[in-house]
Parts: sequence; structure tokens; C-alpha cells
Amino acid sequence: MQKTKHILATDLDGTLVGDPDGLQQLLEFYEEQVYDVSLIYITGRYFDSALSLIEEENLPVPDILVTDVGSSIYIGNSFDKDLEWQKRIKANWMPDEIHAIAATVPGLTKQPMFLENRCSYYVADEKPVEEFRNKLAASGIPHKLIFSGGKDVDIVPEESGKGRALQYLLDKYKVEDAKLLVAGDSGNDLEMLTLGFPSVIVGNAQPELLESDEHPRIFRAKKGFAGGIHEAWTHFHSE
Repeated sequence: MQKTKHILATDLDGTLVGDPDGLQQLLEFYEEQVYDVSLIYITGRYFDSALSLIEEENLPVPDILVTDVGSSIYIGNSFDKDLEWQKRIKANWMPDEIHAIAATVPGLTKQPMFLENRCSYYVADEKPVEEFRNKLAASGIPHKLIFSGGKDVDIVPEESGKGRALQYLLDKYKVEDAKLLVAGDSGNDLEMLTLGFPSVIVGNAQPELLESDEHPRIFRAKKGFAGGIHEAWTHFHSE
């Protein structure tokens, strides 16, 4: 990653994945270029689920895989866990206390999976989210609340999240002058889309992104999924 000159940092579901034809065209486009594109997948999926999706969709193996809404990082073809990142985000992480507060919020349903660095819930509307947000704030527990897709609520360590994870990686590998594109489709992508790098909200994005504030470095694609990534790459990096 240190010497890379072109990087695609992208969400998976609803962004890179969702339109097989558009995905194939994007991958063929990259193959035709004289440069190589390093891939960073940044997904809300947990590790095993992300690997299954990569296999099912026959996706290129990424240089770096970021899972659990930015709370776990895996490096290289062997997917070695980034222990430095784990140590950084674990300070003041209190999942038991967070789950205890969640249990007092009607309409908040715990997702049926154990995740080390993430507390995840389902909701049917926004009302439980606001109550949960207020109770967490009153508790003083360090955290980051991410609401996306109108139904998913994730609580992750305060120092994590998709944007923090991406910035950590760029700093770690001293990526400076590379042509970077960040791509996403839902609310949990907003943090990385607003870092100030060339970014794209794909055309099929969730309402929370489509209705988000304009940003000078965010391209709003007309095409959905991988087609939107292709459209934005040409817009920012056509030379």
C-alpha cells in the first residue's frame, strides 16, 4: 500500500455489489488501465460474512478488508488482523454496559450475533434510536452511534467507524499523492465520504445519503452500484 498510486476504498453491499453487469464493466475498466488499483473494502458485514460475499460475487481479493462498520481491519491476502488498530479502539469500550442500556429502550432489538467490537440492533422506525442516543449520551459511555438504512443501529468504539479506519490506514501506510476514490450508499458510509477525499454517493443510495448536505468533494452518481463508482472514477481520475 505504501507505494500505491491508485486506491478504491468502497463499501460492498449496495455499492460495489448489487449490479453484476456494472461490476464486471468496472473490473474490466480497471484491467484495461496502465496502472494497478489497490482495493480497500470497508463494510458493515462481520468478517466471515464479508469473506462469503467476496467468494459468492467472485470479487477481487482486497489489499485490506475493513469489517464491522470500521471496527476491525484485516491486512493482505492472508487477512492478518491489525492488532495496533484493535488496541487503539478497545480503550474505554464497554459493550456490556451498552447492551444493558439498550435493553431499556422499547423497539430496539438486539441482532443475533456476537461481535467483539460492535453492538448491533434493529429498529422499525427512528423513535427508539433517539431514545437510545439520549440514554447513551447521559451515561457518559464513550461510543459512536451509527444509524443506517432506516433499520440498523450500530454502536462501535468511539475511535472507530469507517472514516476513522480509512484515515488510520492512509496514515499507517503514508499514502500521500495517490488518486483515491471513496464509495458508499448508506448512512454508515457518511463518515468516510466526508473525509475530504474524492468520493461518490452511488445513484441507488439510501435516503439518508441522498438527502445529505452537498460537499465539494462528493460526486453524486446517476448510475447505481459499481456503475456509479465507474462514473465517479472517470469524473475524478480521467487522466
